[in-house]
Amino acid sequence: MPRLRTCLSALLLACAFAAGATPPGFDGRAGVARVDQARIDAALSGLVDSGQIVGVSALVWQDGREAYFGAFGLADREAARPMARDTLVQIFSMTKPVTGVALMQLYEQGRFGLDDPVSRYLPEFAATRVYGGTDAQGQPLLLEPRRPITIRDLLRHTAGMAGGDAPEPVGGYYRAADPDNLDNTLEEAVRRMAGVPLLYQPGEQWLYSPAVDVQARLVEVLSGMPFGQYLQRHVFGPLKMKDTRYTLRPQDRPRMAALYRRSDDGVLTRIPDEQAYALNGRQRKLTPGSWGLVSSLDDYMRFARMLLGGGELDGVRVLQPATVRLMATDALPAAVGPGERSWLPSKGQVGFGIDFAVRVAPPADAEEASGEVGEFFWDGVANTLFWVDPANQLAAVLFAQWLPFGKVPLHKAFRDAVYADDSSAAAPRP
Repeated sequence: MPRLRTCLSALLLACAFAAGATPPGFDGRAGVARVDQARIDAALSGLVDSGQIVGVSALVWQDGREAYFGAFGLADREAARPMARDTLVQIFSMTKPVTGVALMQLYEQGRFGLDDPVSRYLPEFAATRVYGGTDAQGQPLLLEPRRPITIRDLLRHTAGMAGGDAPEPVGGYYRAADPDNLDNTLEEAVRRMAGVPLLYQPGEQWLYSPAVDVQARLVEVLSGMPFGQYLQRHVFGPLKMKDTRYTLRPQDRPRMAALYRRSDDGVLTRIPDEQAYALNGRQRKLTPGSWGLVSSLDDYMRFARMLLGGGELDGVRVLQPATVRLMATDALPAAVGPGERSWLPSKGQVGFGIDFAVRVAPPADAEEASGEVGEFFWDGVANTLFWVDPANQLAAVLFAQWLPFGKVPLHKAFRDAVYADDSSAAAPRP
């Protein structure tokens, strides 16, 4: 019976979102998160003290006030510089939700429809083909897509696009096209992407991809403004996000966290700055929608608080509440089952909305990180994380800087500490 009630609750929440009703948390409190400073401190400092990570910082906002801040360890081990509240980090894929917000502002203005073909605005995608295996001579078969890629596909990662790490020969096509060259403009990068065959037919698989770079290019085409300039004028400026940018200023350097690489046996080695800050170190042409921004803890929390506020922060409206609800609603078709979702199920009981994962059911067991039905979130490859939990009127931002993603249970430790009851910091949510 408890499991049935849980499923019914999740179903009712999803129906409310789909119907445009205000879900729990956008105007009231429905959850049970109890933010405890000592519990979160212990979880984060323990990972630093054990040498598993170099440094970490976190910020939690709940019920209209700051509920937690903590910083532990070092932002720069070699310089013995502590992790601090104003430390700047590379947020990598946490750039994606920012891009989604920018594009959805233009959606609100009626500049496009979600089911419009991408080729209507970017004609180079009219000639995109789908890899269909090989012919009798072993040559690649490049097929017509069964239907065009839509903007909705770009937003929920069902476009069929793939990057340089895709299986061959698609990965090889992507690397040869070299869209990620930092001297490309965004226009040139996306033109090159359009010439790479799709790995899957549009709409048939969830596949994390460079589709968000195409979203950024759409912002340019629809607004008539360079993407970086658009973000500054319509997102960062209105939200007073003074630390979030692509290119570092000279005065930013002393605040940047170093980036480390963790070996399989736990040794953390610093990645040289000129390599780690390749995009940010000097003025470059490329402004990817998928990655590339640096930010501070307070800056990204302002972005998260805007989403928690249904698109508004401190009297400034960036999006309408209905648009935020749309972004935070699972948009994956039922036909895209668990086997067609790549590694997305590793994030937990989630679907995918517009540039966010969306929790659709409580954690299945104690191995899964804690979370609340209806929350939406994303992370970055250097182990940053944020989420917005409307049911508990809570937003959280977590910063760390190491590669590769995972290997240390930082995200689970933080989430469990935020949501645990007083008896256990690792207990799953009921």
